[in-house]
Amino acid sequence: MKKQGIKLIIFLMTIVLIFSPVSASASNQKNCLSKAAVQLKGDMRKLWIDHGIWTKSYMKSALSGLEDQEFVLKRLLKNQEDIGNAIKPIYGEEAGKKLTDLLTEHIVIAGKIVDAAKKGDQATLQQQNKEWYRNADDIAKFLSSANPNWKQNELKDLLYVHLQMVTDELVARLKKDWQANIDAFDHGEEHLIKLADTLSDGIIKQFPEKF
Repeated sequence: MKKQGIKLIIFLMTIVLIFSPVSASASNQKNCLSKAAVQLKGDMRKLWIDHGIWTKSYMKSALSGLEDQEFVLKRLLKNQEDIGNAIKPIYGEEAGKKLTDLLTEHIVIAGKIVDAAKKGDQATLQQQNKEWYRNADDIAKFLSSANPNWKQNELKDLLYVHLQMVTDELVARLKKDWQANIDAFDHGEEHLIKLADTLSDGIIKQFPEKF
């Protein structure tokens, strides 16, 4: 009886140790992000949130013919440069410049779309919209070639949704449906955070020794 009692106590103690807070803490530590990873994710989110904010600001200025239009455009284009610069420490100068060039084209085409929509020029609008999606394909192809964790089709889908949400925002503003315009921006911002996290998660996975 004594031997059975001792065995039972040992068994119970083993169970307690397995499910103890110490074990849970060790597991949580394993899943914790490093300081470098947290910094990367935060920086990437800010860049893409800025992308949405300054796109919205430019759209408003261009459609209303505001005096700040050129200043807002300059700030929006700087955001594309900032995003390109963000990957230079990881993928090099040439890759960063390439991404900036592709994103700058994305904005230039968007500006032409806003202008055509303002004028009601449907032919130009359709032509530039095709170019916009072609540019999204180019961005997805370029990024997927740099990181195997960035799947081309997944990136393409994410970029297509971004374009659609910007379109929804533009249409709502043209219709002066202000609530729909606000809703489109909010949904677009949430989506850009998802896009940013996809990029940063891919980098962290590709270079675990750095993050």
